[in-house]
Amino acid sequence: MLDIREILRRLQRGEGDRAVARDLGLSRKTVAKYRTWAQQEALLTDPLPSPAAVAARLAATGLVAPPPRTPFAAAPHEARIRQLRGQGVECRAILARLQDEVGFTGSYSALWRFVHALEPTSPVAYLRIETEPGAEAQVDFGSAGRLRDPVDGTEKKAWLFVMTLSWSRHQYVEFVFDQSVATWLRCHRHAFEWFGGVPRRLVIDNLKAAIVRATWHDPVVQRAYRECAEHYGFLIAPCRPATPQHKGKVEQGGVHYCARNFLAGRTRSDLPTANVLVRTWCRETAGQRIHGTTKERPLARFTAVEQAALLPLPSTPYALATWKQAKLHPDCHVVFEHAFYSAPHRLIGQTLWLRAAETRVECYHAHDLIATHPRARRPGERLTHPDHLPPTKLVALMATPAWCLRRARDIGPATTRLIERLLGERPLDRLRTALAILRLADKYLPRRLDAACARALAYDELRYGVIKRILADGLDAVVLPAWATAPEPPTQFVRPWTDFFAREA
Repeated sequence: MLDIREILRRLQRGEGDRAVARDLGLSRKTVAKYRTWAQQEALLTDPLPSPAAVAARLAATGLVAPPPRTPFAAAPHEARIRQLRGQGVECRAILARLQDEVGFTGSYSALWRFVHALEPTSPVAYLRIETEPGAEAQVDFGSAGRLRDPVDGTEKKAWLFVMTLSWSRHQYVEFVFDQSVATWLRCHRHAFEWFGGVPRRLVIDNLKAAIVRATWHDPVVQRAYRECAEHYGFLIAPCRPATPQHKGKVEQGGVHYCARNFLAGRTRSDLPTANVLVRTWCRETAGQRIHGTTKERPLARFTAVEQAALLPLPSTPYALATWKQAKLHPDCHVVFEHAFYSAPHRLIGQTLWLRAAETRVECYHAHDLIATHPRARRPGERLTHPDHLPPTKLVALMATPAWCLRRARDIGPATTRLIERLLGERPLDRLRTALAILRLADKYLPRRLDAACARALAYDELRYGVIKRILADGLDAVVLPAWATAPEPPTQFVRPWTDFFAREA
């Protein structure tokens, strides 16, 4: 027979009916019956009398003794189990040991119940924290099933964003399709506009959109979220990892309440329609209920007291921006959302911070702004600033027929005629030769290069090696004969370069 005193001892420790029934193999109704009797007999507070006295008082009330308990399947191996538990071995490993050593045939749950009975846990005390009006709000995401995307008409997994004011319990709810940084920040802006103010402190979970590295003492806040908090003036208070009870007001009265009351039994609709309906629900249902803890209507408490205690909204809403770290690749570009943005070549191989707003992307290195680009309009777009490229590589980027002609005109008329003839030749592409000739102006003076080109034209020599030899031997200073300075006869079967590069002329 089960000793009634064991039931009373567990009830004195504050264990619930469900836990006692599970551990002792009883029904919850039976445990509840003995709890009522023990309260009437003042046995839950006073020291327990002897077994005989307890049995006599039980019989005097007409109650029967507890029914016989089915013995634990693991009870014959209690000594071995205690030994292994003393060594810190977990239940799963104990099960494997018993199966190997004695051929134990019981289940894992049977072993776990026996170990739980050997090591009863003490109840944990919790402290309910209440805050002043406007001092705190709690924020969380929760699953919302599937909603229809009006863009493509398909059903997608949806989430509900909930922000609950801790004092009034008034809340804001919004349905979204992801938990990205941009969505997280946009929902905050909408919630503050819904309340008409900003709470001084936000208690949040450790989701990646807000907390990069979750620790109790030194959490690392997502850079865009830090920027948003500075703009609105609120403090960020992450929960201890794996302790959702630290934001119980939004867990139970927000996410769970919305799921059980608004979503339960409702026909699924598209996301915009659901957001319109849930706003009405926040005002007319959630806001008008008598809250189980405050015993008042959340909307009435908010309107009468808390709304005036919130921080005022800034003059302009927060401009949504996303921060991301990206490495500068050897081609002098970083990648953000499948588009490419240039940065100074001296930082190749280093990690930069990118701040992507709606219309532009900024690159930072060691808190210094080093590049600004308009935001790409499509994936694969490449935005390049010429100053970010190495000077030795910039020439290759600028290597177009139009650029060569502009550079040749800056040097002189003879160089211009020679480059025009080179670019007009077909079928061989002479762009590389034209670039090499123009680069000679960097080693020799442009005046000398133009004289060398005049001599080369006089002898109908357009080769790079000939022009280079003229300059190296100083022949550009030798006066040309009279016949070389006469007007050139028209050349047959030679087309101008603009026929081949009409777009760049």
